[in-house]
Amino acid sequence: MSISSLGSYHRTMITVAVVLLAMAFLFSSLRIDAWEALLPFFEWMGTTWFGVIGTTWGAAFAVVEAFHLLAMALMGGAIIVSDGRLLGMGFSEMDEREVLDKSHKIFSWGLAVVLLTGVFMACGVAMKIYYLEVYWYKMLALLVGILFAYFVKKPLLAKNLQDISPLVRRAVALSSLVVWFSVAGAGRWIGFSG
Repeated sequence: MSISSLGSYHRTMITVAVVLLAMAFLFSSLRIDAWEALLPFFEWMGTTWFGVIGTTWGAAFAVVEAFHLLAMALMGGAIIVSDGRLLGMGFSEMDEREVLDKSHKIFSWGLAVVLLTGVFMACGVAMKIYYLEVYWYKMLALLVGILFAYFVKKPLLAKNLQDISPLVRRAVALSSLVVWFSVAGAGRWIGFSG
């Protein structure tokens, strides 16, 4: 069966299949096996150059964390601007395509910095986050957010915006906001859990 034979909803059907597979994984014993298999990797992370610097030089960790937070603010602003524009709640005097394209570019740069600084910070506290259940929720939400941004939202909005139903545009914007606020909430929860 080819993807084109699925009709115009092939992305939706693939997404539903991926979500069902992920749920099956989460409710099976494979999840525990995968988590236990990751322990040596997290132990290794703590011994890397990033891990040693992150644990021994608190000032270095704080500087990297500051850049992490600034990049998250940049990402969050880009998300709010683009989704707000899709919802008709701002920047209506500007061309919609220009707002979406520029905010996606800013989002991408912010995401790159967040991922790079996040790796450094994770190495500095590797064993702590390994045992924090909320860390895994955040990583799952982050993965969903990245997949949604680049494989659902961006391709959908690459079309002529006038050809997309206002209901679909609002649904995409609301879904994006829910996903990214979930990432932010789980990240903040890590701060309270540790």
